[in-house]
Amino acid sequence: MLLVGVDGSETSLRAGAYAGGMAYRQRARLVCLYVRTYTIAAGVGIAAIPSMQKAHDEIADELREMVETQSVRIGICAEFVQREGNPFAEIVRLAKELPADAVIVGASTKAGHRIVGSLAVHLVRASRWPITVVP
Repeated sequence: MLLVGVDGSETSLRAGAYAGGMAYRQRARLVCLYVRTYTIAAGVGIAAIPSMQKAHDEIADELREMVETQSVRIGICAEFVQREGNPFAEIVRLAKELPADAVIVGASTKAGHRIVGSLAVHLVRASRWPITVVP
């Protein structure tokens, strides 16, 4: 069982493609997790929440469709799971529930993560599963 975190970013889509290839080669089941986060930036009012929810819905729908079509195309068993909350906590929670044999994520492209650490760094530090970070 392989778990890949996807969020629609370029690196997460590469991680999804890598995980799909790995699932194919290993004849493993693939679970693709999308986590909705609702971080309100300073200066953004509560009125922005409906548009944020709509954007998350659109991303989730696109990712779900991508998982469904690409898994059939390459011949793997894959499913799409959507959750809300903190990406690190939700990846860890789902990896325990499945249980996952490995976790795949895309590398962060945010400059601030060099200081506080990225999702991938936090997952590696948790050291519960093999973690593959795709650039």
